[in-house]
Order: sequence, then C-alpha cells, then structure tokens
Amino acid sequence: MTSQAEQRLAALGLELPPDWVPRGQFLPFRKDGATVYLSGQICEWAGDVTHSGPVEDTAQGIEAARKAAQICALNLLYRLRTACDGDLDRVDVVLRLGGFVNCRSGFAQSPAVINGATELFIALFGDDGWHARTAVGVAGLPGNASVEVDAIVRLKA
Repeated sequence: MTSQAEQRLAALGLELPPDWVPRGQFLPFRKDGATVYLSGQICEWAGDVTHSGPVEDTAQGIEAARKAAQICALNLLYRLRTACDGDLDRVDVVLRLGGFVNCRSGFAQSPAVINGATELFIALFGDDGWHARTAVGVAGLPGNASVEVDAIVRLKA
C-alpha cells in the first residue's frame, strides 16, 4: 500500500530516487526514540550529481538550484521512508532542515535555493512539513554538488 505522502508526491509528478551508495562512511539516518536524524543528501540521482558547481547568482541559476534542493529532499524522503519502515505517513512533524549551497562569497540567495526542499516537505506533510531551518552558503560540497540538505524528523508513536 502506498502512503498518502507518496500519493501526493506522485500527484506532483515526482518520484523517489532509485537506491544508491553513499559517498562517505556514514549511516543514512540514526533514530533516537521517535526522532530521526537524516544525514545530508546532495543533489544526485542514481549516484550521479544532477547539478554541480557553484550556484550562479542569476534567476536561471537560482531556479536550477531550487530544483537541486528538491532532489536533495527526494533523497531525504527515500532514506526517511526506510526509517519509517516503508510508511511515510508515520511522519509526525519535520523539525528542522539544514541547507548548504555551493556558491561564491557574497551570494545572498541561499534561503531562496533551499526553499526548493522546504516547499516539497510542506506539499507532502502540510502544516507538519513546516520546520526550523538553516540555509548557508559554502565553498564546496561532496561531488562538487550545488546543494546539500539534511533533516530532523519526529515520527508518530
């Protein structure tokens, strides 16, 4: 049975990615009671980085980076589904997102970029998708990815 969250995802014309091998030596998530700490996910699909290099400070560059952030969110949801024993409807609330944007010094649009991930969580989980958040610019990310996002989520009892 497909969760309501995955049905909403399909209605948006989106899907979860295929499985892939992490780029480093870490767990994709760690659970502590009802809290799930999700490791940072870059904008990759089937192991290939979809958006690379520093984000350009143009309308097109920011829009492409928002899409990259959405891909990060899809990767987080894939790992979260595993943490939820296959049922994303077990998500109680998204507590926090951390967003990292590969950019040049002085780039001021990191919040607009990370909105690509935020908006997907809100679309899937409604008010429970709203979260505290950090959106920062960095000099580089794994695989020269343009965006990385991590998350903390609480599950229903």
